[in-house]
Amino acid sequence: MKGLTKQDKNDIRDALMGYCENFPSRNRASESLQGVSAAVVSQILNTKYESISDDMFSRIAAQIGFSFERWTICESENYRLATYVLADAQMYKNVTWMVGDAGCGKTTAAIEFRRTHRNVFYILCSEDMRRSDFVREIAKQVGAPTDSTNNLRDMLDYALGMIGFLQNPLLIFDEGDKLTDCVLNYFISIYNRLEGRAGIVFMSTDYIKRRVDNGLRYNKKGYKEINSRIGRKFFDLNATSRNDIYAICQANGLTNEAEIKRVMKDVEACDNDLRRVKRVVHAQKRRAEQQKGRDEE
Repeated sequence: MKGLTKQDKNDIRDALMGYCENFPSRNRASESLQGVSAAVVSQILNTKYESISDDMFSRIAAQIGFSFERWTICESENYRLATYVLADAQMYKNVTWMVGDAGCGKTTAAIEFRRTHRNVFYILCSEDMRRSDFVREIAKQVGAPTDSTNNLRDMLDYALGMIGFLQNPLLIFDEGDKLTDCVLNYFISIYNRLEGRAGIVFMSTDYIKRRVDNGLRYNKKGYKEINSRIGRKFFDLNATSRNDIYAICQANGLTNEAEIKRVMKDVEACDNDLRRVKRVVHAQKRRAEQQKGRDEE
């Protein structure tokens, strides 16, 4: 496998610098990274790469959202809507549950918002998260200790206390509909501690609507409180439009009308999933490059 070049490492360093600027200190930033010490972060930021392995650079790159893949983010309608929701929640300390189809751009907007704004913390949820996993992930993201105590309540209180002292903090919980009820109920405690002190945005597919409706219908524990705290309403994103796909193609160097039409036809059969758009655009560009090479021979 080809090793990282000096320029590759410099690019990761620059991205790490930007990541650290979103935390109160570099130590807090390093605490949010799994298996990365404050000393390693300091060495990289000071361009002292000699003792840092390529694996460590790659580990850091993966955790801060850096990729060598050249893909231009296009401000689609959903991207602008999602960014508006996130900015509104951060500025006015609102709580919102944002709903959109898989592949509509929610996660891309959230990760980019985290990259470009201070005191924004992104937590990716999953169905196999236990309460301890959930609390530790929050603590890790804000740079709070995760191994000094086994008491989850104390760990969560410490992390939320840190968040509450920040200026306009924002917690983003992606794929929140995958959390089990016992974990999702932690949202009530988080809201109660941070009400008026931090913004909270959950993101998911519209499956959460049916789940909340069923929870309310059968009077399941916690659902009335959750429904109240999100304002008894979800913020719906729109379906990805053909205009959005066209703009994404052009922003990423695909300008031939015939090639763009092939992309649009392909992704239309896949519910205009933006992950599919990205894959097909890359395929079309590779095909065009290969054809250009054959023509030059």
